[in-house]
Amino acid sequence: MKQSRGWRRIGLVWTLAALWALVGAAACGNLLERDRQVRPLPPQQTADRITMVDRDGPVPASAEARELARVRAEGSSALFERHLGVLAGKGDAQLLRGNTAKLLIDGPQTFAAMKAAVAAARHRILVEFYIVEDDGVAAEFADLLIRKAAEGVNVALMYDSVGSLGTEKAFFERLRAGGVAVCAFNPINPLERPGHWGLLQRNHRKMLAADSDVAFTGGINLSNVYAKGSFGSGRGRPPAEDADREGWRDTQVELRGPVVGALAAVFRESWARQGCEGTLPPAPPPRVAMPGQRVVKLVAGDPEQGINPTYTALLRAIDAAQRSVQLTMAYFAPGPELIQALCDAARRGVAVSLVLPGRSDVKMVLHAARSRYAQLLEAGVQVHEMSHVVMHAKTAVIDGVFSSVGSSNLDWRSIVGNNEIDVIVLGDDFGEQMQQLFARDVTASKPILAEQWARRGLGQRLLEGFARIVEPLL
Repeated sequence: MKQSRGWRRIGLVWTLAALWALVGAAACGNLLERDRQVRPLPPQQTADRITMVDRDGPVPASAEARELARVRAEGSSALFERHLGVLAGKGDAQLLRGNTAKLLIDGPQTFAAMKAAVAAARHRILVEFYIVEDDGVAAEFADLLIRKAAEGVNVALMYDSVGSLGTEKAFFERLRAGGVAVCAFNPINPLERPGHWGLLQRNHRKMLAADSDVAFTGGINLSNVYAKGSFGSGRGRPPAEDADREGWRDTQVELRGPVVGALAAVFRESWARQGCEGTLPPAPPPRVAMPGQRVVKLVAGDPEQGINPTYTALLRAIDAAQRSVQLTMAYFAPGPELIQALCDAARRGVAVSLVLPGRSDVKMVLHAARSRYAQLLEAGVQVHEMSHVVMHAKTAVIDGVFSSVGSSNLDWRSIVGNNEIDVIVLGDDFGEQMQQLFARDVTASKPILAEQWARRGLGQRLLEGFARIVEPLL
């Protein structure tokens, strides 16, 4: 099928890029010097470093205090205070108040919500995806975007030139002809947009914003692999011969409130830095200024600015964890520091649990993750593999009060090579929803048991060893 051919083309480009980067990347040391004794700031210092904003800018100290008190009142106030102090410990922390955050599970639910948001837009639509295909779901979106442009709505689309390598140029030309501003991130051809080229730096973000009212981010691309949901297959069902037809497991989050404007601002900055054609209009006023009570931190990763801050925040949150760490991760090859952080957390009594793929579109990353299983299991980390579909989500919930949803994987490419976008949602209410979803994923997965894992064959061990060597390229 066309989608599979596209993935193979992408794999070829990444192989060439990996060979190009082999000497330098393989010689890299640790990703980040880890502070094993993370100490949260005391409340007063935390308050001094926190900057809370809404659509009008920084809020008064009294309003900030009320917002934080509301989050504390959701339940685990001491754990919330601890993780807030850890966030603030790395410098000034900007939080956005007055938001809603709704989990969307798998493609059908996500696409329905995004289409409704696009259809309702009256001023501006910003679309940014790593993979944009040219048929199925993406073709439906293209028709909708062209229709909105004809209505006078300003529409801009940014796609990654490697991620969308399998998509015919005619697809994007049709969008341009229909009034949509289209821009390829770091074109593969250095002559396409001189001055904006870099094979290794990719735009892995997934984001859609409609007016200033609603935005979406997470792991879902505009791809037909998400045409069906994943949970209908159920635990214990044999893996489908073609996971593209079965539906991938992924998570998106629908956001309303001031965080929408913050996401749009990140898009505008990327559009300008890439020298994209077309002027983006100013943000329209939101229909509802502050539709909810969620406190959100937006985290935008750009390799030109150093290590992905989502990785840094997760590493510190794991080191600060006191009760639980639950990660659902599509590509898990994070290097030794985060692996050791998970082991240390388990050994000090934290319930650490991972849901990882049992099948993957990138086999070498799967083997790199498995090369760490023995170390994780020995430390008491619970590892589960989802095999009936391709698991592609990138979520974390720590101590039930620190939740992360976005595009960032825990692999070296996401940590040091990609533009990524994630949101951290604070508090028990959203954390409880995340924990319920994690429990659902665990039920649909198979536990990896230490005794059984120790009996795996020589062939598997050799693959793991090779994957460990090339892990910095993954």
